[in-house]
Amino acid sequence: MDEFELLRYVTVGQYIPTGSLIHRLDPRFKLAAFAVLVGAVTFTGSYLGNAVLLVLIVGLVFLSRVPLRYVLSGLRPALPVLLLLAALQILLYTPDFTRGTNCTTLFQFWIIHSTTCGVKLAIVSAARFVELLMLTSLLTLTTTTTELTHGIERLFAPLQQRFNFPAHELALIVTITLRFVPTFAEELERIVKAQVSRGADLGQRGRLRFIQQTRALLPMLVPLFLGALRRAEELILAMEARCYMGGKGRTRLIELHSTRQDVVALFVAVLAAATVLLVPWPW
Repeated sequence: MDEFELLRYVTVGQYIPTGSLIHRLDPRFKLAAFAVLVGAVTFTGSYLGNAVLLVLIVGLVFLSRVPLRYVLSGLRPALPVLLLLAALQILLYTPDFTRGTNCTTLFQFWIIHSTTCGVKLAIVSAARFVELLMLTSLLTLTTTTTELTHGIERLFAPLQQRFNFPAHELALIVTITLRFVPTFAEELERIVKAQVSRGADLGQRGRLRFIQQTRALLPMLVPLFLGALRRAEELILAMEARCYMGGKGRTRLIELHSTRQDVVALFVAVLAAATVLLVPWPW
C-alpha cells in the first residue's frame, strides 16, 4: 500500500514549526516577498535566470530548517503530468511562442516538429513549475493558517477602505483552499485504498502504468468531489451557526508588528527578482 500513500507527498497546506527566521517573519512581508519571487519566476525565460532562482529557493528551504527532501517530495504526484507536458512541448512545438528567435530543427515528421526552442521551452517551463511548487510549499510550511489569513487581510486593507474590496473574505477563501489540500489528499487516499481492498485493478503492472492508473483514478474523482461538496456544506453550516457575517465590523485580537528583519527580507527578495529580470543572461 506504499504506492497509495498520497498524503505524505502533499506539501502544500502543511505546516512544520521549526522556529526558523522565516517562520518568525511578519506574514505581510512574507506574502509580499512571495509575490515578488513568483513574479520573477513567471517572467524569467532563461536557463541561468531559472538556475539562480532555484538556488535561491533551495537556500530559503535550508534557512527555514525544513527538510529539502520533504519539500521535493511534493513534486512526485505532479511528475507524470510534468513529463507529459514537456514531451508535448518538445514534439508539438509551434513558433508562435518565440517569435524573432532563431530555432534549429531537430526532428520533423508529419505534425511532430521538434526544435531547440521547443526544448528550451520545455526545460524552462519545468523549472518554473518546480520553483513555483517549492515556493508555495515553503510559504505554507513556514506560515500558519491564522498568519496567512491576517497577512492577506492586512495587505488588502487599503483596498477595502477605499474601494470596499472584500479583503477578509478573500483571505478566508485562500486560507480555506490551502487548508483543505491535505484533507482532499487524505480523502482520495482513503477512497483508493477502499477500492484496492475490494479487488480494484489500478494498473500497477505493465508498461503503460501511467495511462492505466489515470483511467482507474478518473471514476474516483466523483466520490472525491461529492465529499468536497459535503465538507463545504458542513463548513457553511458551522460558520452560520457561529453567526459569521464576513469582515465588516470585525475587530482584531492579533495585531501584526513589523521589525527590521521583515524589511530586510523583503528588500532581499526585491533585489533578487530585479537582478534575475534585468540582467541580460547569455542563455
